[in-house]
Amino acid sequence: MSTNDTSPASPRPAHPWVDRYIEHLIVARGLSEHSITAYSTDIAGFLIFLNDHGAALEATTDETVLLYLMHLRSRGLASRSLARHLSALRGFFAFAADESWLSASPAALIENPKLPRLLPDVLSREEVTRLLDAPDTATPLGYRDRTMLELLYAAGLRVSELVSLTLADFDAQAGLLRVFGKGSKERVTPIHSLAMEFLSTYLSSVRGAFGPKDQHVFLNRSGKGLTRQAVWKGIKRYALAAQVSTRISPHSLRHSFATHLLDGGADLRTVQMLLGHADISATEIYTHVQAGRLLAVHRAHHPRSRDRDKS
Repeated sequence: MSTNDTSPASPRPAHPWVDRYIEHLIVARGLSEHSITAYSTDIAGFLIFLNDHGAALEATTDETVLLYLMHLRSRGLASRSLARHLSALRGFFAFAADESWLSASPAALIENPKLPRLLPDVLSREEVTRLLDAPDTATPLGYRDRTMLELLYAAGLRVSELVSLTLADFDAQAGLLRVFGKGSKERVTPIHSLAMEFLSTYLSSVRGAFGPKDQHVFLNRSGKGLTRQAVWKGIKRYALAAQVSTRISPHSLRHSFATHLLDGGADLRTVQMLLGHADISATEIYTHVQAGRLLAVHRAHHPRSRDRDKS
């Protein structure tokens, strides 16, 4: 829930309902600091809108919410950003209704703006191999980076999950990683033998070269845990060196992990668990990638296909 496009000017208007809701998100739902900031900023944007128009939060109606969305649209926000803002307001007003501050949520029946179905960018298996082979494993930095890339692809980790790994999160005997995902939700995920070999060697023979100053698995030159930005810069650099033509994102190896598992016959529910998705609908987008590939193969090879006759 990035909020760069609508960050309100300081100081932000305050309201006890919002304070209680943010406390609920922190204590009851355990959301990350990034998510808390995003929700706070989006709701603050709505409060600014109300303040500018002399309206009270307690008197909000569905028409008020619609006017706010129209206001955001007039500022050039795309459907995806509008949907994000509406989602933040839905959660807040649902909480307000549960607390009996309002008789009903004024955002409950408002439909989401139509969103484009964005398919994730997926690397081919050959591109993954070239990317993983790009770091120079003869150097401590290169071996560290190769190990990180192996884990991103072996376990479908988010970059934020990778940099959060600590020494206690790796069970070398069982070949398992303990991962803390969005909202600090914990899951245990297996890694294959090659990734285990890289990680074990890194921990026993390479990590010490960084002069560790904390318990994070992956360290920078100062011996402290890496940032997401540092890992992302490294991925882009290695993708360039490996001549990977597919558009790269911080989640490219995670998307490729999921798609390649489905291509290999894994069921959707298993992939959902491995990715740490709370809702299977978040995982289903990968079936669209798989379906597209199946369609291409079918058109190219079915004896009755006109596409085959053209080739």
